[in-house]
Amino acid sequence: MKIEKEILFVCVENAGRSQMARAFAEKYGLKSESAGTVPANRINPIVVDAMKEKGFDVSKNIPKMLTSDMINRASLVITMGCSVAEVCPKPMLAQMQKKLIDWNLKDPKGKSIEEVRAIRDEIEEKVLEISKRKFGVVWPPNTLPKQT
Repeated sequence: MKIEKEILFVCVENAGRSQMARAFAEKYGLKSESAGTVPANRINPIVVDAMKEKGFDVSKNIPKMLTSDMINRASLVITMGCSVAEVCPKPMLAQMQKKLIDWNLKDPKGKSIEEVRAIRDEIEEKVLEISKRKFGVVWPPNTLPKQT
């Protein structure tokens, strides 16, 4: 499966994991967006510090609200392991289901810089794997989005 359109990274606050994922996606040549179902006022400062260590400045990023248009533009929607299903409107959730993967990552909120680094590194590995797949490697069957 080729990823032809955008990848949409979604978490509740769009202040940590999804922001890191988007930064790495852009680095590895993937068109992406990130959003949250209940966006925070700002990016988690520990996430800003952890990403700065990798050469990214996410300090000026602004958490965004998830929209139907974002979902429509995406060929793949990746949730970060948060309870998006509990806070996402049912029609929007239904719209995502056929192209949804959940990464089940720990939330960096309230974590130490060491813990956030580990989350950051795991996200980078996952994004790099998607980049490899986009540019010619076949998806493992157990990670394919549901087909219609």
